[in-house]
Amino acid sequence: MAIPPQHSALFESLRLPVIAAPMFIVSNPELVIAQVQSGIVGSFPALNARPAAQLDEWLHQITEATAGSAAPFAVNLIVHRTNQRLEEDLAVLGKWKVPLVITSLGANVEVNDAVHDWGGMVLHDVINDRFARKAIEKGADGLIPVAAGAGGHAGPQSPFALMQEIRAWFDGPVALSGAIACGRSILAAQAMGADFAYVGTPWIATTEANASAGYKQAIVDGDASQIVYSNLFTGVHGNYLRASITAAGMDPDALPEGDKSQMDFGSGGTTAAKAWKDIWGAGQGIGVVEAVEPVARRVETLVTQYQSAREELHARAGMV
Repeated sequence: MAIPPQHSALFESLRLPVIAAPMFIVSNPELVIAQVQSGIVGSFPALNARPAAQLDEWLHQITEATAGSAAPFAVNLIVHRTNQRLEEDLAVLGKWKVPLVITSLGANVEVNDAVHDWGGMVLHDVINDRFARKAIEKGADGLIPVAAGAGGHAGPQSPFALMQEIRAWFDGPVALSGAIACGRSILAAQAMGADFAYVGTPWIATTEANASAGYKQAIVDGDASQIVYSNLFTGVHGNYLRASITAAGMDPDALPEGDKSQMDFGSGGTTAAKAWKDIWGAGQGIGVVEAVEPVARRVETLVTQYQSAREELHARAGMV
């Protein structure tokens, strides 16, 4: 495993090997700033800034507030053809020389080249080994394997299967995603060969997140049994809270198939309910989230859990 020398300085001072996943609607400047100031990589989707002109304002705010922090921030770009803002948003990211760009739903040579031109790094999220190979062939610097159980858009494969297949041929940076919500799981991601854990759902239940009080409390109250996997709402399979589907007047156990040709990330695909406004994304790791609290406090808890898990694993290894 190796992070390219030109990018290694981005991560050398992190408190935890964690990249906070960009979440549609939920991730805002306040959340990103709190994550970065707490010592982990913070991120947000470019499409969260609406209208498009707001993206420049957000990047100005985040850049100023995180100057001198130990961690960088990242911006997520949807590369799929349905994103009519891609070219415009990419130009704004270039203006601010965003250090880390996370691309989704379609590896793109031109996007990768543009990010490299300003000295940035590209991580591309994938759900299987075939897509991982395509991403690297098209110039991505690293990968985010999105395994079963991840919040929002997620693949069906076990993290063990994904990591062993990818690490058989790729030794670059990898951030593993999939129901990672505690310090022990962060360490487990590293044990499987990942450089970072890609953590999303726990940040929904924080005071800084742009989520309704009901959404935050549902994360606190929920567990893995409350997660439903469906492609109805955006055309791409993802994990959602059962209670929000029921509240929208649908049967979580009898959802029809979505239409991938109608892929939609802003208005909720083929249903009247809007993902992620009415239909709430969440990963299977929510069972360990016990309260709505500030980002800084959640990071402190993760640090303590991670350090305890390392000590415990070391003790166990010594008994073998």
